[in-house]
Amino acid sequence: MEAALDLMRRMPPRQAETALSALLSLLPHHADNLLSQIDQPLQALFDAESGKEFVLCEYNRDADSYRSPWSNKYHPPLEDGPLPSDDLRKLEIEANDIFSVYRDQYYEGGVSSVYMWKDDSDCIAACFVIKKDGSKSAHGRRGYLQEGAWDAIHVIEVRSEVDGTAHYCLTSTVMLSMTTESKSSGTFSLSGSIRRQMSLDLPLEDGHVCNMGKMIEEMEGKLRNSLDQVYFGKTREMICTLRPPQDGMLARPLPQR
Repeated sequence: MEAALDLMRRMPPRQAETALSALLSLLPHHADNLLSQIDQPLQALFDAESGKEFVLCEYNRDADSYRSPWSNKYHPPLEDGPLPSDDLRKLEIEANDIFSVYRDQYYEGGVSSVYMWKDDSDCIAACFVIKKDGSKSAHGRRGYLQEGAWDAIHVIEVRSEVDGTAHYCLTSTVMLSMTTESKSSGTFSLSGSIRRQMSLDLPLEDGHVCNMGKMIEEMEGKLRNSLDQVYFGKTREMICTLRPPQDGMLARPLPQR
C-alpha cells in the first residue's frame, strides 16, 4: 500500500486514472484504501433539473450515483442515497452560491461544487471542489493553452465548538496539467499535483461558510505560489540552462586567448 501511494504521488495527473485502475487490478484487497486516499482528476455532470453542471468526486458519490448540490438529487436516480439534514442543506446551498461567485472571479469560468455532511463523531465536514478546463475548446478565455486543467479539492473538518470558537482542519489538493503547441517551440507538456494542510481556531460569529472561505482563499494563494516556484520556476531554470536565450549568449564575455 505504501509503495502504491508513493508511485501515485509521482504520476502525472492525466495518467492517474489509468495508473489507479492498474493498481486496483493488482491490489484488489486494498481497493477501499486506494480509492479513499488517491485523488483523481475531477469530472463534471450536467443537472438537467437545475440547468447547471456539478463536479463529481468521492464526497458526493454513493455506489455509482452522484448527488447534485443544486437539486439535491442523485444522478442516476438512487432511492436510498444519503442526504444532508435540513439545517446542513441550507448551509450547503449558501456555500455553493458564494463559492460560485469566488470561482468566477478567480478562475473566470469552470465548475464548482460544495458538499457537506456529518462525520462519525457528528461534526460538520465539507468538500469544496473546482474544475477548470483551460483548453481552447472549453473554459479557456485567452486561448493560450492547447489543453489545460486545474482541479482543486478542499476538504474541511470542523472540530471542538467551544466558547464561540471552532477548530478547522483543511486539507487541499491541486492537480495541474497543461499543454502548449506552437511552430517555434513544438509541443510542451507540464503536469503535477500538490497537497497541503492547515489548521486554525476561528470565532463562530461570522459563521462556518465565512471561516471556511477565508481558509480556502489563503490556502489557494499559497498553493499557486508553490506551483509557480516548484513547477514553473524549476522548469524555466532548466530550459534556460539547456537552451540559453540568444541575447544571453551574446552578452557573455569572450574567452581570453
